[in-house]
Amino acid sequence: MTGLRLDQALQQLLPDYSRSRLQTWIKEKRVTLDGQCVAPKQAVWGGGKVRVEPELHPSETPYAAEEIALDIMYEDDALLVVNKPAGLVVHPGSGNWQGTMLNALLHHAPQLACIPRAGIVHRLDKDTSGLLVVAKTLTAQTDLVRQLQARSVKRDYLAVVQGLVAHDGKVEAPLGRHPSQRIKMAIVHNGKPAVTHYAVLEHFDHHTLIRCSLETGRTHQIRVHMQSIGHPLAGDPVYGGRPLNLPPLLRDAVKNLGRQALHAERLGLIHPVSGEAMEWRADLPQDMADLLKVLRHE
Repeated sequence: MTGLRLDQALQQLLPDYSRSRLQTWIKEKRVTLDGQCVAPKQAVWGGGKVRVEPELHPSETPYAAEEIALDIMYEDDALLVVNKPAGLVVHPGSGNWQGTMLNALLHHAPQLACIPRAGIVHRLDKDTSGLLVVAKTLTAQTDLVRQLQARSVKRDYLAVVQGLVAHDGKVEAPLGRHPSQRIKMAIVHNGKPAVTHYAVLEHFDHHTLIRCSLETGRTHQIRVHMQSIGHPLAGDPVYGGRPLNLPPLLRDAVKNLGRQALHAERLGLIHPVSGEAMEWRADLPQDMADLLKVLRHE
């Protein structure tokens, strides 16, 4: 390696790390040559002592415990039920390697490190609020997954949608990745089966409050299904719920919500140990409650 630049020499010595990562460490003074910080272009001639103090990228440690507050509705030795706020990502992934509910769960209950996905058996979108159940044992996780597969877990959501929904109904349409926009889901003929029931709760001038009940739990299911019948969720930036052609006060209220108007209100299941039927309800968060006040002209 005589005569090589320091970053080139390090790339040969540490092939698991990219050259750009190594250059960053050098610039951050995490690399010393004979005890001195040097530039990436510094030539090395052999015989020198190189010390590297690496800093891992968050994507390399996604399962780190973090002290993040959780609104726990129920907890025992087998499971816990969390009321997730809007804005909290459930599971680490691209762009969200830290600060997720999984990281919070590992801090709250360290034993979840031994359970796949820290016991998470179903998810909510980042900007959907409401109830999630988490298994605290492998036995409980297996049982809850089977209940989800059998469609026996009751999941009811409150949603504000655009337009006036005439009557209760059902959308049964398969969902899969959008053929050209990969961050979106869409109704596709070869997608996974998906069924959403919806009931009209209250009409407003330009919107409708509905309750959606899921038979299946596909990614973005309610958002895509309601869009497909011409009633996208209010505030949904991805599936057409932007506040267009509304009175100024109402337009601002939807814009200020800053997310799709969707809340997982009720969750019902059979306790994996006791066999008891259990159900929880989470009140609307303040942002959706404020939106309803405007819709009701209160």
